[in-house]
Amino acid sequence: MRERRSVGAACALPLLLAVLLTGCQGSPPAEQDQLGERAAATAAPSGYGAVFLGVDECSSFGTTSFNEVPCAGERAAARVVARHDGTVGNGPACPATTDFVLHISEQSTVSDEDGDGAIPQGYACMRKLASPHPGDPGGGGGPRTIVGDCVYGLGDGRVRETACDGKGKHTPEYKVTKAVNTRPKCPVSTALYVQLGGEKPVGCAQRL
Repeated sequence: MRERRSVGAACALPLLLAVLLTGCQGSPPAEQDQLGERAAATAAPSGYGAVFLGVDECSSFGTTSFNEVPCAGERAAARVVARHDGTVGNGPACPATTDFVLHISEQSTVSDEDGDGAIPQGYACMRKLASPHPGDPGGGGGPRTIVGDCVYGLGDGRVRETACDGKGKHTPEYKVTKAVNTRPKCPVSTALYVQLGGEKPVGCAQRL
């Protein structure tokens, strides 16, 4: 059984940087604060000649490190549902129900897997293998806010996502019930507009 390892950021292996994000992709708008927290890890070269955490590959969980492991193994915790080059801010959005995003920085020629001189910067959209899924509608997390999610106010027009079932640290105050192209297309009962991104970037939220 092969295993690819990413080592904690505290180690002196500045080869591949992976950042766990559960926040919004891109810059947060005035109406919406970044969601979740950030953690960092450094990934060591795999040496197997394949892309680190390619689509349908799996990883284990860790606070400062993430290992690529067989999806059928007992250590497998999340699967790559999409993999893109570049940065989240400039690349395609992850699928709506992505649980978290793993950012991977460019790797040096010393550990290049295919000998072409570099491993490009990219990011992996991850989906946990078991529930709960923070990226699901109402789940209280994930890199994107989608229809069915709930938020609470932070003040100054900012909001942050929280679980709709009330089991999170904060009580939900609004629920996104519809996604539209522009604000005038929201129902008249809309109490809050939330930036969603994508083809329909405006979320119409109702007060709970």
